Amino acid sequence: MSKNEVTTDKIRKPSGIFSQATVVEAEGRLVFISGMTARRPDGTIAGIGDITAQTKQVCENIKAAVEGAGGTLDHVCRVDVYIRNMEHFQAIHEVRKQYFTPPLPASTMVEVSKMTSPEFLIEISAIAVIPK
Repeated sequence: MSKNEVTTDKIRKPSGIFSQATVVEAEGRLVFISGMTARRPDGTIAGIGDITAQTKQVCENIKAAVEGAGGTLDHVCRVDVYIRNMEHFQAIHEVRKQYFTPPLPASTMVEVSKMTSPEFLIEISAIAVIPK
């Protein structure tokens, strides 16, 4: 699979761990990863009140999902991030750079007022392309 970051001077440089756009030329499988929260495999919630701990658990959950489909985090080409507080932007990206390496996935981040549990601070869905 060829995954390349698109950059142009006609768009502002990203301020976080993501690309302006990502081009994927591949024959393979598309994997649509549902919104992952900070829920551990045993059902408990990691890092209640701690955005760093929750983001790590979310990234671990995405990693487990893509690996379960036969891929790696390098195959992730898009993430959508839902957070309860935009003030957590920098802390979230500090964690993301531990999981995602260039070429970075395209990304959207929005602040939301509610999630499925009041303890959740972040949820991320992802799309991966796993080559044949």
